[in-house]
Amino acid sequence: MEKQFLINDFKIGESWRIFKIIGEFVDGVESLHDLGPAVSIFGSARTKESSPYYKQAEEIAKLLVEKKFAVITGGGPGIMEAANKGASEAGGTSVGLNINLPFEQSSNKYLNLGIDFNYFFIRKVMFVKYASAYVIMPGGFGTLDELFESVTLIQTQRIKPLPVVLVGTKFWGGLIDWIKDRLIEEKNISPEDLNIFKVLDDPVEIVESIIQNGFVKT
Repeated sequence: MEKQFLINDFKIGESWRIFKIIGEFVDGVESLHDLGPAVSIFGSARTKESSPYYKQAEEIAKLLVEKKFAVITGGGPGIMEAANKGASEAGGTSVGLNINLPFEQSSNKYLNLGIDFNYFFIRKVMFVKYASAYVIMPGGFGTLDELFESVTLIQTQRIKPLPVVLVGTKFWGGLIDWIKDRLIEEKNISPEDLNIFKVLDDPVEIVESIIQNGFVKT
């Protein structure tokens, strides 16, 4: 009898979790529905304000706002803060999709639209659904996750082929070489899959590339 009660409690708990998941999806969609053209910028939460990458993210966001894009980040510190700062100080819409974590992640002060998530996968849907392009700054596991998520969705035609820009030829060079030497050489991906993304350094060139290769007219 006790075992049956435990099973029933588990089922009830799982059912309520589904409602929580649906609720997060609804909150995200309602908050971002009228956002307009936006670019998702990803990068490390550990990047310091003194880093050249911080300044670069700030400049890219500023230039995107000047081209009438909103800027979406994970809402936390580091690169995310830099991008939100650039967007906010340029007078644009600065969006933060914050994830509740026990460390590293807390909302930065440069958001004029912030949404909190408990589930990574819902947050990732919002990054993709409302983006006209993806800018991938140097980062760690989370940044790599977002990079390969977006590339896979484009490769498998689950989303339209939007611009994906990796920022930093020196930082990403080793990964690109590995992709060529291993994934392409062993035929795990096709050579043309490399066309899904570009690797650039100059903020002006990055924004111009997004406009030229995207589907949004500014």
